[in-house]
Amino acid sequence: MINATAPGKIILFGEHAVVYARPAIAVPVFHVRAQATIEPRADARVVIVARDLAREYALDDAPADDPLAAIIRATCARLNVAPQNFCIAIHSTIPLASGLGSGAAVSVAIVRALAKFFGVTLSEVEVSALAYETEKLHHGTPSGIDNTVIAFEQPVYFVRGQPIETFRVARPFTLAIADTGVAAPTKIAVGDVRRAWEADRARCESLFDQIGALARDARAALERGAVDALGDLMNANQVLLRAIGVSSPEIETLVGAALRAGARGAKLSGAGRGGNVIALADAVTQDEVERALLDAGARRVIVTRVA
Repeated sequence: MINATAPGKIILFGEHAVVYARPAIAVPVFHVRAQATIEPRADARVVIVARDLAREYALDDAPADDPLAAIIRATCARLNVAPQNFCIAIHSTIPLASGLGSGAAVSVAIVRALAKFFGVTLSEVEVSALAYETEKLHHGTPSGIDNTVIAFEQPVYFVRGQPIETFRVARPFTLAIADTGVAAPTKIAVGDVRRAWEADRARCESLFDQIGALARDARAALERGAVDALGDLMNANQVLLRAIGVSSPEIETLVGAALRAGARGAKLSGAGRGGNVIALADAVTQDEVERALLDAGARRVIVTRVA
């Protein structure tokens, strides 16, 4: 039996603008993970068991656009092996459609498990590239940030079309990640932003420029340990995401609750229209912020330390 896992992720800065070649920052979230388990079979079939979806089916019966089948086929092609004689089971503690990178994490876990099963070593770059191809099925025009931060398992400064940059934070900080309970339809939100950009490019480009500038300032702050500066940057980013049209009443309710409870900053994370809100807390405020988010309607709150 072969096991492989991959963490979730959260975007700190740069949502949507990253699709238009502005920088974004994302960090892994190790409190939640996707796992792929492979066992050999006596017959030649490949059987996929998606435990969280209560599905079991053969690879040969899966359509071309099935994400699990697609990543298995693509990975086997890269490994130059025939997909046969195994069962692969997938389980994840990462909430679906919530901006925590569930799809990319499952893909990365599958790639890692298959590489181990067939005795082939793949670099993080190769793992990320394979996962990116499947991200297209999930999101249409993905930025590439999800598969990158999850494959590398490090904070990532990402600019589409440029070399990947991982970096270290000089001083740990605490995030409360609150699930609105509303599924975040990434493909729809990305498509709506694209249509807004096509309708008024000057306005959207200006918003993207401002979001990109906040991401650059945030990286500088993280690298010098200026955690206190992050709160204002997060609040400014939320204003711009609201202007782009990807916030929602549920997001705004949680943002307001976190700030009133003492969070230094709060914003949506991911595609928006639902999904997660992230709030910057500390040892003094984290319990109060978590309680306030739950009282305001968050389905769940993950408190994680970024180091």
